[in-house]
Amino acid sequence: MRSLLVLIDGLGDEPIPGWQGKTPFQQARHVNIDKLLAHGTAAEISICENDLVPESCSCILRLLGVENKFIPRSRSYLELLANGRDISEFEMVLRCNLVAVDKNGIMTAFNGAGLSAEQMQAAAAVCDDILKDVEFIHLSEYRNLLILNKEQKVLSCQVPPPHENVGENIFHLLSELCDRSLAMKYFLEKSAAKLQKFSSNGMHYMLYPWGAADRCVLPSFSILHKMQGAAACKAEIVAGIAKALNMAVKVPSNATGDIDTDITAKADAAMSLLQENDFILAHFNGSDEASHRYDAEGKKRFIEQIDEQFLGRIMKEYVQPLKIVVCGDHVTSSVSGKHGRGAVPVVAGVINSCSENICIKSYRDILNFLMRVSG
Repeated sequence: MRSLLVLIDGLGDEPIPGWQGKTPFQQARHVNIDKLLAHGTAAEISICENDLVPESCSCILRLLGVENKFIPRSRSYLELLANGRDISEFEMVLRCNLVAVDKNGIMTAFNGAGLSAEQMQAAAAVCDDILKDVEFIHLSEYRNLLILNKEQKVLSCQVPPPHENVGENIFHLLSELCDRSLAMKYFLEKSAAKLQKFSSNGMHYMLYPWGAADRCVLPSFSILHKMQGAAACKAEIVAGIAKALNMAVKVPSNATGDIDTDITAKADAAMSLLQENDFILAHFNGSDEASHRYDAEGKKRFIEQIDEQFLGRIMKEYVQPLKIVVCGDHVTSSVSGKHGRGAVPVVAGVINSCSENICIKSYRDILNFLMRVSG
């Protein structure tokens, strides 16, 4: 029997004021998740528990059965893999957000707010080739990567995540990074000057490097679980994880990594992958992005769309027995905009087959249910 993990990024949340103590998941209408529950079970558990940072890279790797000792401390290397690149043992890679700041250097948005996708791509273009010691790679929208030689000595630099430090002074947040590397200091000053052309209405833009990582090797999914795995996703981190685990990857057409993504295309991709693979990960990133923007209503609507356009399609058209888990990886608060260790909703069930006795009390039970070979 094949397995499908429907991973709704940042699905966990906290009660929303005005919703009588309900979270976006509880407030949402999800007919198909409820149908799955009728033949399965529901729980609320913490994926990261007390030993992992509550963020997508570590939590998704845990849900895919990767032991803690293999989980990298930053996702930047995996995002690099997603874009068909690699680095040597002498290099490192950093994530690099395009952020918005006011005239005093206070970060007002971590995601290039105020610019269109086309403008963010143009902004990335002016930051290329500033310094030969710093390679700049544009991923999508506000997301970029930097490749540096380890001689820059910023691998262990603890730069706070930008999405958790909106409202703080960017020069203070990046002070340690600039103190350790004159090349990074020059690169950030030069890029800030080039980005002045995109300023408007008191809003300015700067680059924010963080999350340094070096090269890592992950175990193969097929060796871990004795089954073939694949992923339908857009987010670079998920594609990178899948590639590092030697899983097949299908990026659906018109996918955006936000709440405007083409959910029907992701259903098409998942249905196609289910024909040849034992396990499918279908990842939806927009819920996390909505929470970071404090958009609880947008998150609720996105959950409803996933339920109708993705899960509804799978449950209607896939005719073979299939184990399904719908869950989040971590909490993302639509009130604070931050990640948290709290519990996330989990719904597990089987379609097109007699019900199994399913018990979900921890992430280990999710793994046992999805990865156990049956029927």
